[in-house]
Amino acid sequence: MAPVDARRELTFLLAEPERRLLRAIAMRLPAWVTSDLLTLLGVVGALGAGVAYALSGLSPAWLWAASALLLVNWFGDSLDGTLARVRRAERPRYGYYLDHVVDAFATAAIGAGIGLSPYVHLAVALAGVVAYLVLSINIYLESQVFGVFRLSYGRVGPTEARMVLVVANALLALAGPGSAVVLIADGVAGALTIGMLGMVVGRIQRNLGELARLELCPAGRLGRDLPDAHLVERHDVPAVGAHARAYERARARPASDPDPRAA
Repeated sequence: MAPVDARRELTFLLAEPERRLLRAIAMRLPAWVTSDLLTLLGVVGALGAGVAYALSGLSPAWLWAASALLLVNWFGDSLDGTLARVRRAERPRYGYYLDHVVDAFATAAIGAGIGLSPYVHLAVALAGVVAYLVLSINIYLESQVFGVFRLSYGRVGPTEARMVLVVANALLALAGPGSAVVLIADGVAGALTIGMLGMVVGRIQRNLGELARLELCPAGRLGRDLPDAHLVERHDVPAVGAHARAYERARARPASDPDPRAA
């Protein structure tokens, strides 16, 4: 199953109320608003948020602007796909590719802006960007090998991540820059980065265990017991399901039943 055809599974905390809200907004948008325009709006919001973070060294008031632009980013990034589905104008492959390319650049822009602010050191912010992108890449790989697109890790998804940033912005704006504030902000950002890396390591271990179970085959019996095993390549990731079905058929065949290829 291709990633664009993968079943969407949204488990993050605000998934259901957000889905209803986005659908209601999409049904009320004028015809001249398109999915591509909303995607562009999301990019502008992310770039603007990065610039606002960088300018917060001039005044903490820029953190309020960063929060407003994160809202713009959420609006465009979250609504583009919903609008296409409401209008039955989906372009699955185009949308899948564009959405995730844009997300990567948006994450980098926001992270770089945070690192250029006086609150978080650049190295810490960029480490957070790398951790977030690794999480995202793992999600895309999961959609390929399992046929399920999970946009979150547990109850935390992109919307919750933006809310965390908005709350942090408010706290930093009220506290103002200072050595103690920078130390705390750096520590929190570092802890979040370590937490993200820990989550992805745990998820990778779980995925490898599940894939090993799906592709399990008794040693030395692959060629004899799996009639179509010769068609399955280890690097042919989409064939996981075929391999699993072949193995189940081989297990179900009585021992006296000859290998159909034996003749």
